[in-house]
Amino acid sequence: MGDLYALDFDGVLCDSCGESSLSAVKAAKVRWPGLFDGVDSVMEDWIVDQMHTVRPVVETGYENVLLVRLLVEMRVPSIRKSSVAEGLTVEGILENWSKLKPVIMEEWNENRDALIDLFGKVRDEWMDKDLATWIGANRFYPGVPDALKFASSTVYIVTTKQGRFADALLRELAGVTIPPERIYGLGTGPKVKVLKQLQLRPEHQGMKLQYAHCFQLLCGRSTCDPEECHQRARIRWMELVSRGLGI
Repeated sequence: MGDLYALDFDGVLCDSCGESSLSAVKAAKVRWPGLFDGVDSVMEDWIVDQMHTVRPVVETGYENVLLVRLLVEMRVPSIRKSSVAEGLTVEGILENWSKLKPVIMEEWNENRDALIDLFGKVRDEWMDKDLATWIGANRFYPGVPDALKFASSTVYIVTTKQGRFADALLRELAGVTIPPERIYGLGTGPKVKVLKQLQLRPEHQGMKLQYAHCFQLLCGRSTCDPEECHQRARIRWMELVSRGLGI
């Protein structure tokens, strides 16, 4: 019957770290304007640079906003409101993010849904004001657009990215149109649940599900080395392409 392909977006198809980091800085300025009064362009550049290092811990976009503030608190002791920033390093974030996140969420009195909404609105405003710059802050990995354009098998996108952003990048940057019913973005449910639902569809019976993802579900561990995870994801993607997904 053939294969069914479910692909994660960030870290597998698209390198969106530049855009997500810049959007997170914009969102952090909106959410905590007083804390960012002393953040100049030099510090912003430092934040974005550090975000490239800590990006692998992010599973849902709003976490970028938390990371931006945490980095600022690490750098500027006078504005610290969390108990974890003192002495913290980027290596510490990579190793302990799952423990750090609930602590800072509580200490900063933040709400997950509110941050998701803010992060989405900031991106929407950027797209509305300057779509070309927003698009240009992302890049698809080599070979991805052609592989998607000429795929002979059914392809689904299963991501924690908000679906409208994945769709916009696919259309505007990769020149690929994937029907909206085949894009499962933030709010459509846990990835494992979505994958099970895809497998159970009558039209998919007898097909083998092939899934490329860059975090825990790919490497099979609750924690993993970020670079290893991304390397595995890219290897998995190339395996899928060579087996008939694309050209």
